[in-house]
Amino acid sequence: MGDRQAVLQTNGAFYTAFANADFAAMIEVWARDDNITCVHPGWDVLTCYHDVMKSWQTILEGGAAPRIRYRAARAVLLGNAAFVTCNEVVDGSLLVATNVFAHQDGGWRMIHHHAGPCAAREPAPEVDLPGASLH
Repeated sequence: MGDRQAVLQTNGAFYTAFANADFAAMIEVWARDDNITCVHPGWDVLTCYHDVMKSWQTILEGGAAPRIRYRAARAVLLGNAAFVTCNEVVDGSLLVATNVFAHQDGGWRMIHHHAGPCAAREPAPEVDLPGASLH
């Protein structure tokens, strides 16, 4: 498998963990590094491993994890870093997301996630999430 496909696979694992409200799987996607960052829609920037993971734990284990699907994922490789842009459909609302990855410990790990509102009306077709329980 090439690096581009591996990045897209890790990006898919992130959305599968999110869709399944699987906090343990979410932990596996992220780099274990205090330099990771995350911006959830409407939130301020979270800037360390503890705060990012606490936010995901709150979202996924709080009993109200939103329904999520992603579309039109596009990976760009930059040496030992990569980013993926895509659309998210969260509880029927369209968002745009950028996910940044670093090649660490023999695999691609997320180091940044940022999602926010998108004005597009007709997003690209959805990506199937094998094994995901999409409500």
